[in-house]
Amino acid sequence: MIPDLSVVWVIVFVLVLSVLLDRLLLRPVTRVMGGREETIRAARELAETARARVQGATDEFEAKTRTARVDVYQEMEKKRRAALDRRGEIVAETRREVERKMSDATLRVQTQVAAARAQLERDADALATTIVERVLGRKAS
Repeated sequence: MIPDLSVVWVIVFVLVLSVLLDRLLLRPVTRVMGGREETIRAARELAETARARVQGATDEFEAKTRTARVDVYQEMEKKRRAALDRRGEIVAETRREVERKMSDATLRVQTQVAAARAQLERDADALATTIVERVLGRKAS
């Protein structure tokens, strides 16, 4: 059985159409799709690189923040200790001054007491002499 000439023509047209479709449509579409896939792959790689850099920068920022926070806390603790030491010095100085003033005041009071006793003894002697002279009516010797 010999195929009809129209069948041959249909086969030829289908082959020509296949070649034309391949060359004019499928290859360019495939090339565009390949280019897009390559662009997408490059964009993903770029995004992954950027994400890694951002993660590194974030980690570095957090590490520096922790370090700065530790430094601030250490400085605060140092200043707190210095303030407590200064407070202790002020309290000790005040205590020494109070004790010195108390000692001075005690000494002054003791001096005044001694002077008052001496004065009282003189006054008592004078008063006793006056009483004796009045009672006896003459000067006591």
